[in-house]
Amino acid sequence: MVGAKKKRLILGRMREKFPGLSIRSACKVVGLQQSSYHYKKNSQRDDTALQEKLLELAQKHSEDGRPTMIWRLRTRLGWTDNHKRIGRVYRELNLQIGKRKRKRSRTERRFLFLAPRRPNELWAMDFVMDAFADGRRFRILTVKDLFTHEAVLLYVDRSIPGSMVARELDRVCRARGFPEAIICDNGSEFVSKAMDQWAFDKNIKLNFIRPGKPIENAFIESFNGKLRVSCLNQHWFMSLEHARQVIEEWRHTYNTDRPNKPLGTLTPAEFAMRHGVKYS
Repeated sequence: MVGAKKKRLILGRMREKFPGLSIRSACKVVGLQQSSYHYKKNSQRDDTALQEKLLELAQKHSEDGRPTMIWRLRTRLGWTDNHKRIGRVYRELNLQIGKRKRKRSRTERRFLFLAPRRPNELWAMDFVMDAFADGRRFRILTVKDLFTHEAVLLYVDRSIPGSMVARELDRVCRARGFPEAIICDNGSEFVSKAMDQWAFDKNIKLNFIRPGKPIENAFIESFNGKLRVSCLNQHWFMSLEHARQVIEEWRHTYNTDRPNKPLGTLTPAEFAMRHGVKYS
């Protein structure tokens, strides 16, 4: 879509090429109101500082769109410019992120999901696969609290058997508190004897989704997509230690420096602390 500013430039070039063309006729050709053509700014504001800050944020948070950029500037950095001015400068810098096309899927019976009403009532977990720069693969155990939307755990290793899943979950739970239930798929790690024994000992219910129905664990799948786009696709991991450091830093940023839409303008860590959960 061409804005009024560009239309005024086009109109000026048309009148240079066709001197006899009236402003009224030219405005009709380019689809511009005459009042917009004659509009003059009362004062010229210097947007240099705002432009530089937006470019800096875009470099640091390449996955963020316009609403999040405005939130960062006004809420986190204390800028007093309103959302319209920031949005105008954002568009002038061509920082817009294209919308992803949604795949069409057939309508079928939905999975009955009861939304949690308090922290540690329901978690979700899954695995994400990636590779080091030399081609060797590694796995990430992702765990999310579905009430506070916190990334509770991102554990990275070359291989993560069921016993290691149980060990890492127990470590996190001792610092944060044990969940009442965890949603997961039917992977061999989650149905292992070690996980079954751990869940039984801690009185935790494992809610297994139906095979081939990842939509029944949609919240963790959505989180995994954000992890891949804004972290995994942005780095070359040279070693296991490097991957653990970068992914743990991203987890902290996701929890403390990124607003979550269902939580309004709060980050997951802020929302959790309001409900009595100490962020770790």
